[in-house]
Amino acid sequence: MNEASDHELEDDLRPEYDFGKMRGGVKGKYIDRYRAGTNLILLDPDVAGAFPTSESVNEALRSLIQSTGGQKPSS
Repeated sequence: MNEASDHELEDDLRPEYDFGKMRGGVKGKYIDRYRAGTNLILLDPDVAGAFPTSESVNEALRSLIQSTGGQKPSS
């Protein structure tokens, strides 16, 4: 453990910062922008354990695509 986690964190926010009174926040305001720039796929733990890096996952998938003739699997 590091030294910082051994000590309780101090609350250094000023008392006048009452986030409960703040208005105007919009939940999910940037979700569309986030999704447009993100292609995140979660692997099951047993599958993730077979690949040490994201590059190795990409290499294996490219090999699979090439071996199937570049066709998308039917759903």
